Amino acid sequence: MAQSTAAMRRWGPPAIVTLAAMAALTALTADAAAMQARPAPPTEATAPRDAGEPIMAIVSIKTQQVTFYDAEGWILRAPVSTGTTGRETPAGVFAVLEKDKDHHSTLYDDAWMPNMQRITWNGIALHGGPLPGYAASHGCVRMPYGFAENLFDKTWIGMRVIISPNDAEPVEFSHPALFVPNREAIAAAPAKAEALAREAEEAAKTADEAKKAAATAKRETASLTASLRKLEALKTRADAELAFADKALAAAKKDEAKARAEDLKQKAAAKAADLGTQLDTAKADAKSKLDAAAAAKDAAKAAETRKADAAKAASEAKLALEPVSVYISRATQKLYVRRNTHKPWADGGEVFDATLEVPISIRNPDKRIGTHVFTAMARNDAGLRWTAVTIDNGDDAKDALDRITIPQDVLHRIAPTALPRSSIIVSDEPLSRETNYRTEFVAVLNNQPQGGFVTRRPSVDVPVASGNDWGNDGFGFFFQRNWNSQPGNTRPRAGQYNQPMQQRWW
Repeated sequence: MAQSTAAMRRWGPPAIVTLAAMAALTALTADAAAMQARPAPPTEATAPRDAGEPIMAIVSIKTQQVTFYDAEGWILRAPVSTGTTGRETPAGVFAVLEKDKDHHSTLYDDAWMPNMQRITWNGIALHGGPLPGYAASHGCVRMPYGFAENLFDKTWIGMRVIISPNDAEPVEFSHPALFVPNREAIAAAPAKAEALAREAEEAAKTADEAKKAAATAKRETASLTASLRKLEALKTRADAELAFADKALAAAKKDEAKARAEDLKQKAAAKAADLGTQLDTAKADAKSKLDAAAAAKDAAKAAETRKADAAKAASEAKLALEPVSVYISRATQKLYVRRNTHKPWADGGEVFDATLEVPISIRNPDKRIGTHVFTAMARNDAGLRWTAVTIDNGDDAKDALDRITIPQDVLHRIAPTALPRSSIIVSDEPLSRETNYRTEFVAVLNNQPQGGFVTRRPSVDVPVASGNDWGNDGFGFFFQRNWNSQPGNTRPRAGQYNQPMQQRWW
């Protein structure tokens, strides 16, 4: 027994140490396995090749990462910090609307947001900021300070920004519904735009001259009309004097009175005859001038019509030199077209043309279609090389396009000159009310949290660029109600419009 006890005393402590070591090893192994299973946090990265112009950015809310893509693939990656719970960054489809190198927030105590790139007018933006390693913003997408600074000069107004609930990336894609440009039309487009611009300028000059001629003729006829009225009054008075002289002559009894009356009658008759001649001459002259004034008015009206038509044709030809963006909404059963006019707006951003909005046929309209972004990345032998990005599942990208029939007249207007960076967005969602006269498209996924979006002041109803107006170089404005009024404060943002709206009908 003593020997057994001695043995226990001899082996006991090593046994306890061994068990402890085994437990520690097991814990370390479990931690290592957990670390291995957990994805590594995103880090900044640059593609090992020469980068082209960025075409789109995709933000993954799930992995807190942003990736920028050019025509050949990804070029830049960085960690981000999106909106925290209750102030979530909205998932959806956006575009860069405005850039400000040294922006300070008007919502959050003048907070510094360097290298800000706005994607909604109610305040959602990409900008430099602190990154704690998790979602922590009030709805914006914070990027590393240095990354945001280096990126700032590379992006452009209208560049696509996709915010996805999960990881998403562009994949090569082809489909018969995608635009197939015509090489001859693209080659001829610049010369056509230049020629039509000259025609529009000449038509504008002709219209101005015709307008001035019509105004001059109107003034002359107004003066002539006044002269005619004066002559008519004098003639009426002379006729009355002649009638009075006739009565006086008839009433005269004495020779002396008859002589005075006869003299009065002769003078009145001569005066009436002279005024009659003047009046007849003035009426003849007035008729020719009135006819000329009417012709000048008709010429001015026709010149204004030609001016409007020429300005519209010139603006459409100029827009054909720009990438085209198309949005197809299952919610509204409509197709919307946007092109950047590159006209700066005093309140920030650039004006987008929105002259084309038509009903569209979607097969099985009650069935979800998802949200898909098709982008023309570059030219190829077939015309354009496309990619697809899906951020909200319904149908897959191919089936989504299979369900849509784009009107032929729309295709004839935009497909022949479609350029790289053109895009087609198909979504269950209506356009957000943040889509207005100085945006491309804003569409928000309503099945995802939007705290950082709905708690902001939404933009009010605003004018949208319209090429149907011959003023402003072919880009006039009509008032349009926004399609999807998000809940929240309806007060206008500083510097925005608050005017009566007029519904647009097509």
